Amino acid sequence: MRLVTAAAQTGPVAVVDCGTNSTRLLIDDGEGLGLRMLRITRLGRGVDAGGSLADDAIGRVIDVLGEYREVIEDHQVRAVRAVATSAARDAANGAEFLQRASDALGTDVELLDGDSEANYAFAGATTGLGPEAGPAALVLDIGGGSTEFAYGMPGHGARPADALSVDMGSVRWTERFLAMDPPRPEELSSAISVARLHLDDIDREHPVIARGAPAAQLVGVAGTITTVAAVEIGLDPYDPEVIDGFVLTRAAAEDVFRTLATERLADRVHNPGLHVDRAPVIVGGCCILVAVMRHWGIDECLVRERDLLDGIAAELREAQAGSAAELREAQAGSAAELEGGAGAAR
Repeated sequence: MRLVTAAAQTGPVAVVDCGTNSTRLLIDDGEGLGLRMLRITRLGRGVDAGGSLADDAIGRVIDVLGEYREVIEDHQVRAVRAVATSAARDAANGAEFLQRASDALGTDVELLDGDSEANYAFAGATTGLGPEAGPAALVLDIGGGSTEFAYGMPGHGARPADALSVDMGSVRWTERFLAMDPPRPEELSSAISVARLHLDDIDREHPVIARGAPAAQLVGVAGTITTVAAVEIGLDPYDPEVIDGFVLTRAAAEDVFRTLATERLADRVHNPGLHVDRAPVIVGGCCILVAVMRHWGIDECLVRERDLLDGIAAELREAQAGSAAELREAQAGSAAELEGGAGAAR
């Protein structure tokens, strides 16, 4: 039996993201941060080099989706949307994965293109931002296989003025550049330099972002940035309420980067705030974060727990509200017709 995917009734909505490094679930009723679950599944491990999703990686995601299906059913969710991102976009066997994932979850898992991913990240990350966020926001979403950039004015239902997805992420950068444990200085330098080459491309091809980025409020989402913030705080156990709204300075990001990049993995895992399963790829993600802050001279990053999941959830809730309003109008019209007919009969 497949889960309900149409917004026929108002109630909680669920969003599932099958990402390159993690598989996530949000159940949202429009109040607070909602119920969030995350499992490190490493779907995209090896895709950058081999071009295909590994059977064991697919199996890990399928197991988690079965778990999420039960949670969704237990919460009587009224609308579900599930997406897959960078790893599935790149993989030769992406279509096979989508079919297996859809069967496991009980609803279609769709392939989300990079531009849509960036737009949804902007919608989610800027939720609730007021004038204190500054005149414009640059949303940075560092994922496992790709990084999304979206620039625009925050506001309810706002869309970015420009958005794009770049093929660099914590998993991709780790596999491509960071072979040694700990990484050698020249490996770190290469990872940062190539990231900055991508940013040079943005400067040339996306002038709206290039002109606006230095003065905009950098808003950071996803695992790399929230983890760097947690390590800076020494947050153990992890608490999303503490992370959401935390201001990560460039100096602090650089300090966390130096600490994590100079430790062997066996030592790195003991940093408070760093999830053991994220430790193998966090340095690759840090290379991208510090490259962005250095490139555009950005001194602070507002860290959000709200991201792609929240942007999709908001769209589902709006669809619910629209359907409910249409139903009320139709019912009111029917009632008026019945009353009019009864009056004529009298």
